[in-house]
Amino acid sequence: MAADVAAPAKINLTLHVTGRRGDGYHLLDSLVVFADTGDRLRFDPGSELTLEVSGLFAKGVPADQRNLVWRAAEGAGWAGQISLDKQLPHGAGIGGGSSDAAAILRWIAGQGGSIPADLPLSLGADVPVCMAARAARMQGIGEQVTPVQLLELHALIVNPGAHVPTGGVFSALACRNNPPMPAEIPAFTEAKDCAAWLAEQRNDLETPAIAVAPEIDRVLSDLRNTRQVLLARMSGSGATCFALYPTKKAAHMAAYEIGAEHPGWWCSAATLT
Repeated sequence: MAADVAAPAKINLTLHVTGRRGDGYHLLDSLVVFADTGDRLRFDPGSELTLEVSGLFAKGVPADQRNLVWRAAEGAGWAGQISLDKQLPHGAGIGGGSSDAAAILRWIAGQGGSIPADLPLSLGADVPVCMAARAARMQGIGEQVTPVQLLELHALIVNPGAHVPTGGVFSALACRNNPPMPAEIPAFTEAKDCAAWLAEQRNDLETPAIAVAPEIDRVLSDLRNTRQVLLARMSGSGATCFALYPTKKAAHMAAYEIGAEHPGWWCSAATLT
């Protein structure tokens, strides 16, 4: 039976780079949440694996074994038609491909299928946390995922259309041994308190990403100038940035402000959980 599944955008509220292993993989400590916006996938079991890509950001997305969704399905031994409605910009630091791959693995597991234990991480560092698709702390190289109780947050997510290669951002990172987040993440009752705590944390990739794609700095500046903004930061390795607001209405008003000034940018007011 065919099924429709959501693949939500991943937002790194924090991203601390805490070290580097001998094999070159970076160690991370990141507070991750997921938006109520994202890609959509339809799975229709069959005898042969095929992939069809459509949507706003379909251009340039491979429809073969180069796509993480294909590799996830193949790794789990599933066959059939996959229809991917690509609504998230790719190479944007919001886990589009990883969330797509996690969506099919989550669905296969929900249907009683068996997922090889090492498959999610083998597809990418973000896939294990995207399997949870809820607020979580991601550590190590992505294999340590701990659920976090976090209040609902209202945000504006913005991408200026810049594709930022993750490898290039890590290469430009000046220091790879930075302090982690505090051992305990507080329980917040208001968005402003959460934003104040987040402001004391970091995204260690923000500065090197700006060096690679200077337009990120413009996005952050414009977000910080919106009304009622509580915090603005880059997500992941960029170029997507987000801003937090006290209410859903404030986030939508900010989307109107940014959208009117920059019609070529991708903007989405979202709720983060």
